Amino acid sequence: MLVGYARVSSVGQSLEVQLEALNAAGCEKVFAEKRSGTTTAGRSELADALSFVREGDVLVVTRLDRLARSANDLHSVVKKLTDKGVAFQCIQQSSIETSTSTGKLLLGVLASIAEFEADIRRERQREGIDRAKAAGIYKGRKPSVDVAAVRALREQGLGGSEIANQLGIGRASVYRALSG
Repeated sequence: MLVGYARVSSVGQSLEVQLEALNAAGCEKVFAEKRSGTTTAGRSELADALSFVREGDVLVVTRLDRLARSANDLHSVVKKLTDKGVAFQCIQQSSIETSTSTGKLLLGVLASIAEFEADIRRERQREGIDRAKAAGIYKGRKPSVDVAAVRALREQGLGGSEIANQLGIGRASVYRALSG
């Protein structure tokens, strides 16, 4: 059985193109979610897909980065699949298929390239933020906690949980405001 997995990073993005490609590839069941791909943790549809597949099945994705953004995560998922007797196929990247030696080699090479690209993108983003900070343009996120209000309520004798409830913030934010 061909089982598809589709993922986009944010709610505003569309899964439509991936779903169409997976259906065109013959996937009988498709799991889809809108979650970040920086880690496999917290991706319930991926976990469901990995639980669903059985020996002889093939897990299909449109591109490698839809499954994992790091080589470690990708190899971990592929190992889980291999241990279950499930093959892996990527349709838009030279039809990578782990049932062949060449496919396994290509998977490793492309996973390394994908991780390299992600690292380069993070470095460029960090450089841009550092330049913007130096120029006084980038100030970071605006504070969401009114530190003065937190301290005033503490002086009135309220505890951390009471302050958090009254201001609609988390307790950890209260304690950070009090310590900072």
